[in-house]
Amino acid sequence: MKYTTLGRSGAVVSAHALGTMTFGAETPPGTAHRQLDVFTEAGGTFVETADVYAGGESERIIGDWLAKKPAGQRDRVFLASKGRFPVGVEPRDSGLSRRHLSRALDASLRRLGRDHIDLYQVHAWDPLTPLEESMGFLEDAVRSGRISYAGLSNFTGWQIALAASTAKGRFPLISMQPQYNLLVREVEWEIVPACRATGLGVLPWSPLGGGWLTGKYRRDERPTGATRLGEDPNRGVEAYDLRSAEERTWRTLAAVEAVAAQRGVSMSRVALAWLHTRPGVASIVLGARTVEQLQDNLGAIEVALGDDEIALLDAASDPGAAPYPYGAAGLEQRSRTVD
Repeated sequence: MKYTTLGRSGAVVSAHALGTMTFGAETPPGTAHRQLDVFTEAGGTFVETADVYAGGESERIIGDWLAKKPAGQRDRVFLASKGRFPVGVEPRDSGLSRRHLSRALDASLRRLGRDHIDLYQVHAWDPLTPLEESMGFLEDAVRSGRISYAGLSNFTGWQIALAASTAKGRFPLISMQPQYNLLVREVEWEIVPACRATGLGVLPWSPLGGGWLTGKYRRDERPTGATRLGEDPNRGVEAYDLRSAEERTWRTLAAVEAVAAQRGVSMSRVALAWLHTRPGVASIVLGARTVEQLQDNLGAIEVALGDDEIALLDAASDPGAAPYPYGAAGLEQRSRTVD
């Protein structure tokens, strides 16, 4: 395992984080505990969850695992959670209001069996709640010791800049979780630059594109069986019909497969290794159904891609920005030399 500091902070975390969205839903408690054991035995320290994962079951499973470990092992875990969405049947019980976040944080602490959370992230932007109210809550949570650091998730570039400006000098806002992988590179246009400019470490979620970058899905062959899209081909932004219709998807998969074959490693490891080369990325959130998948993904830390391989993957996965402002015609506005 390798380690890095998270954003503009002194917090040291593992370069891979264990994402636990499947815990309590697709991954039963016994397998989840085994994943936590495998991850920490490999040197992993960063465990990522959210109150909404499996309706709170993910946090409960992590809390049960932590309770069984000696104090020294518990203290090595850098624990992150998130709040914003409803956990239960009342849809209005959501958002980034002071009331909702306070109740959500208390509930997360109870489920986790902890008196504080290392990193508490707001799970998405709330257009109804004034940003000052949300940031004020995070400031108070840091001052009270309920959380050590705060972060963002699923914010756009302008939202990141506004949140960072509001938080500056008040409390440590250190991270941002976007969806980021070889099939979702549009975040490089505004979101990643906003994170780098404001000192937020980028924590990519869905680094394998919901399984697409493992090579398990094929052109003109709708997925079936015990896979994420096999059970629901229309699932979210990773839906089969949505992604399979883009030629860039198959061009990217072919490039990943070529690099993987030449190196004798899985496509997953190549896709994850590429993310490790991206500016601003601090730790990659790994989500796996099985222990075997997790073990393979952890091996990506050993894959150091060469310049030619990175260039091949970059070219194949290029989302093709319009000429201006993100493409070639806007280059003059984005660059400068002293010559």
